[in-house]
Amino acid sequence: MPSIPERLLLAHARGEVLFVAGAGVSLPAGLPDFRRLVIDVYEKLDSAIHAVVTSSPDEEEGDISGLTNRQIAEVRRFKRRDYDVALGMLERRLDDEPSKESKVRSAIAEILRSPRTKHAPIHRALMRLADRGGASAIVTTNFDVLLQQAAPRTSRSFLTTYAMGAIPRPSRRPDFSGVMHIHGVLDANPKKFSDMIVTDQDFGEFYLHRRSIPDLIYDAARLYHLVLVGYSADDPPMRYLLHAIAADGSRFDDLKERFTFVGVKTADPIAVEDWNGRGITPVPYDSKDGHIALLKLLNRWSALSANLGDSRHADAELRRIVNSTRPNATEADQDLFDHLVRRGSPAERVRISGLISKCGADWSWLDSIRAICVERDGRDDR
Repeated sequence: MPSIPERLLLAHARGEVLFVAGAGVSLPAGLPDFRRLVIDVYEKLDSAIHAVVTSSPDEEEGDISGLTNRQIAEVRRFKRRDYDVALGMLERRLDDEPSKESKVRSAIAEILRSPRTKHAPIHRALMRLADRGGASAIVTTNFDVLLQQAAPRTSRSFLTTYAMGAIPRPSRRPDFSGVMHIHGVLDANPKKFSDMIVTDQDFGEFYLHRRSIPDLIYDAARLYHLVLVGYSADDPPMRYLLHAIAADGSRFDDLKERFTFVGVKTADPIAVEDWNGRGITPVPYDSKDGHIALLKLLNRWSALSANLGDSRHADAELRRIVNSTRPNATEADQDLFDHLVRRGSPAERVRISGLISKCGADWSWLDSIRAICVERDGRDDR
């Protein structure tokens, strides 16, 4: 499995991580990404454009004979991956004055309300990781409520859903909790739908004019390490989020490091540098087999999380690791042992020392604990 930087693991153990979930998280549940969503909208509202964009690759214009100039303009925007612009042009073409009753937004709501949709394992993993010790908070640009459905049953009735302007100001207090839909959320009533940020005009209004989302992201990035999951670099929501984060990062030096999980088929150092250049630290993983490596990683992370109140998984790992001497252990096991010790309080380190002593651990492991106790990482760990 890919390696998560230990500084991120330690930040999560301190309750200083806030996950931001994108459309890729809901793909395993059968919902579309932004590109597929636009195609599905055209299938419902403009079969001529739908035929063009589905019968030709993006690098080719396709057979546009018979289309009007406005339709051709939309096709070209789609081919450039400007999906939010294409939706905005379609909405303005079909509705003289866009409103909550627009055909585009009605189609989007209908597509996302598929009765066959059920939350996926990755939703459950993210909701476990969203627990920072007594309070769970997660941000999403998705409109679906699959994260809420995936929450543990014991906390589901207490989990609040917020959307757009109703989202509370970020803080470290326990009352900063819930699923926060910064781009809107599907209304519980299938005959209604709330505001949704889907078109270029929507993004312009909320990111540039009102600045409600950039202000929210900036406040959150000062308090938490943002971890983006389920985005590609070409996603319109990702593009706007990156603009908001990069703009603040160039002006303020108190923003915490941001991370994103990046699925790659082969090692791609250029893609890594592309993310670094945008002010985001990438965590690459193998995207084959439906991104199964990411799911395994998130499940393992959540099982060993320090915030969930169950140390049995971590204790089992410690017992397994100390079955051999430290020099004979793999580098991965050495790193995991060090992390489980390093993230703990002084009392927890004493407990771990007692646990591995009962297992007959070699002195090399106890020496490692002693070395960690005298580390200087900016905190008083004596």
